[in-house]
Amino acid sequence: MSDTKKKGFDLGNWMIPIIAVAIAMFIAGIMMKLQGADPISAYKTLFTTSFGSVAGFSATLGKATPLVLSGLAVTIGLRAGLFNIGAQGQLISGALATAWAGYALTGLPAFIHLPIALAFGIFFGGFVGYIAGALKAYRGVHEVITTIMLNSIIMALSDYLVVYHFREPGQLLTRTSEIQKSARLPFIFSLPLGFFIAIACAVLAWWIMTNTTSGFRFETVGRNKFAAWYAGISVKRTLVMAMMISGGIAGLGGAVETLGVTYRFEPAFNAGLGFDGITIALLGRAHPLGIIPGAILIGGMRAGASNMQFVAGVATELVDLLMALILFLVTAPLVTRFFKNTTSKSVTGGW
Repeated sequence: MSDTKKKGFDLGNWMIPIIAVAIAMFIAGIMMKLQGADPISAYKTLFTTSFGSVAGFSATLGKATPLVLSGLAVTIGLRAGLFNIGAQGQLISGALATAWAGYALTGLPAFIHLPIALAFGIFFGGFVGYIAGALKAYRGVHEVITTIMLNSIIMALSDYLVVYHFREPGQLLTRTSEIQKSARLPFIFSLPLGFFIAIACAVLAWWIMTNTTSGFRFETVGRNKFAAWYAGISVKRTLVMAMMISGGIAGLGGAVETLGVTYRFEPAFNAGLGFDGITIALLGRAHPLGIIPGAILIGGMRAGASNMQFVAGVATELVDLLMALILFLVTAPLVTRFFKNTTSKSVTGGW
């Protein structure tokens, strides 16, 4: 066994997302050429806009912040053997709860108001995750089904609450009032504080996974539930805890987006952020630190998409195409491996 594998680093495994990004950019470049645009100029504009200045890099990190947290939420679930595709609903519930705490709680100093607003987001995101985790652990309902259903329920419920209870007075648009200044996340050296919070969460998750008994329980349950049960680990409690933490992190992503970017809750501003977390988690190979460069890359694409359209004449939808291609190419080896294992088990009677 090589030294890199002994240390938990498999170069071949980490080459997959790099190759996926390169192939996706090549295919998207062909699409640009068919549009009559210059791919070299388009990519130069995209990355110069996103990373070529302090303002551009700050915008990239602002776009990347909720992606780091939603990707981390999906990653925590995957490490425990759960596919949490409900990060979107968890993020929205956290964003709405945080927006309410941000504008409704008045007269509080920033050092009290800001943590309370963040706590609202974590709590409500975690509560949605807890529902899916409890149904999985105690009723055997698959988490993919429950999280899909909860996504629809949360999105519909948030629209109802904003329209009939939390709408900004005198406003026809579906949005809440603007949060108090005491609840806003500040900038540090022109960089959003929310990004540093997201990085701290990713580093903390990595440390817990590799150095604590709680992380060991998550990893063991994720690898083999029967072996975990035989070793004395409470599988049900671990599953519920994993989904609750996953939901709480996604809710924190919504909270940070509300307090640091939008300063209110408006459904259109949070569309797709939770679903992008699936791409980020798979791009980062379900590693708490691996999701960071993936989130920055996707955040940079989001930040530079409009300028790429203006300068190079490329449709912004091509950024969505890039993300879809990256997701497909990253997951293709996993799907192939799954069917290969399934076929071999069927042939040999392994079931």
